[in-house]
Amino acid sequence: MSHHFHPSSLREYDIRGIVGRTLGEADARAIGRCFATLLRRGGGTRVVVSRDGRLSSPALEAALVEGLTASGVDVVRIGLAPTPMLYHAEAMLEVDGGIQITGSHNPADYNGFKMVMQRRPFFGPDIQRIGAMAAAGEWDDGQGSVSDHDFTDTYVGRLIAGYAGGSYRIGWDTGNGAAGPVIERLVQLLPGEHHLLFTDVDGHFPNHHPDPTEVENLADLQRLVAEKQLDFGLAFDGDGDRIGAVDGQGRVLWGDQLLMILAEPALRETPGATIIADVKASQALFDRIAELGGTPLMWKTGHSPMKTKMRETGAPLAAEMSGHIFFGGEDYGFDDAPYGAVRLIRAIHLSGRSLSELRDAMPAMANTPELRFRVSEERKFAVIDEVLARLKAAGAEVNTTDGARVTTADGWWLLRASNTQDVLTARAEGRDQAALARLVAEVDAQLAASGVVRG
Repeated sequence: MSHHFHPSSLREYDIRGIVGRTLGEADARAIGRCFATLLRRGGGTRVVVSRDGRLSSPALEAALVEGLTASGVDVVRIGLAPTPMLYHAEAMLEVDGGIQITGSHNPADYNGFKMVMQRRPFFGPDIQRIGAMAAAGEWDDGQGSVSDHDFTDTYVGRLIAGYAGGSYRIGWDTGNGAAGPVIERLVQLLPGEHHLLFTDVDGHFPNHHPDPTEVENLADLQRLVAEKQLDFGLAFDGDGDRIGAVDGQGRVLWGDQLLMILAEPALRETPGATIIADVKASQALFDRIAELGGTPLMWKTGHSPMKTKMRETGAPLAAEMSGHIFFGGEDYGFDDAPYGAVRLIRAIHLSGRSLSELRDAMPAMANTPELRFRVSEERKFAVIDEVLARLKAAGAEVNTTDGARVTTADGWWLLRASNTQDVLTARAEGRDQAALARLVAEVDAQLAASGVVRG
């Protein structure tokens, strides 16, 4: 017996699709069979499984567990959980791998599977191996067991351990995502005054979509901060591995700006350390890391490449523009937004300034937010290849770490293909608004040459 996945569902970092169209329970069952087989062949016997709050997650979890046990692996279920809680459970419990059912920040009808095996991210060739094994029906038979474990208190205990971040008035918005129950418990242990928004888990996402990289999704938090005159506000995506923030004036701080704040105490504790940011990050960030005596490293966007590069370099800290922040050392290098919130509060406290003052001190750059626009899965990578070929022929200064990051006298622009959605993403940063306009025009000209109009 074999199984064939929809070709669009086998992504670089996870398996993800539209439930009922490109992803379903049969896929979950096949993932379980193949993952369990690989685990057993590597000497493993136990897997921890959790799920986010999407409407389809319980059914996908049941099918996944059925597949895992049918191939002889014992399953420890920890129930509804943000993805970083799954990562912690995989590291702390006596298990050999972990799978989180989650659609992350995608629309409500999406869902998927993020995987770790033997404390390492499971991505790229690993995911393609799952597809090949399923197509060949290459899985072992067995009979595993199922048990349940409440890990929430253990996880929250790790978040708060050794807290030394001072007392603030903070707004928290979990967007009806899976981080809600964890944040409710966390704020009970934090000093200060805390105001919560949308912590009840609801897969309909009735208030706003849980994606803090979209400004409109932060409007409720900005309103709360203004009405209550709070020090700042924190927001989370659907599975709690990405963080967003607004200061006391309601200004959004993006991932690279948060890393600027977090880098200072990290480099005080580990002088000269490597700090990693993705290709979307501001040049001001890389300059700031160097100014603080650190070693800045630009790397590929995506949680799996980031974690792998952190292991290679021993970096204590990394971040993406999308709000994935990774902490090395005691936090295993996971992208953990609740822990990121705790560390951010601590960094603000150690700075002796308010978040608004820290934001004021950052260089004023003319830049775009991340611009995302749809291009078919079949076409998106081809467009990038065409752009790179034209840039090479023109002798442009191009960093090809992840897509095309082009440096000119005006600043820089980036064009890359998303590994999780059928979109291209662009970003530009110039020395002033006129320079920025010229950079964006360059992006549009390159897209037009490949028959794409940025919408």
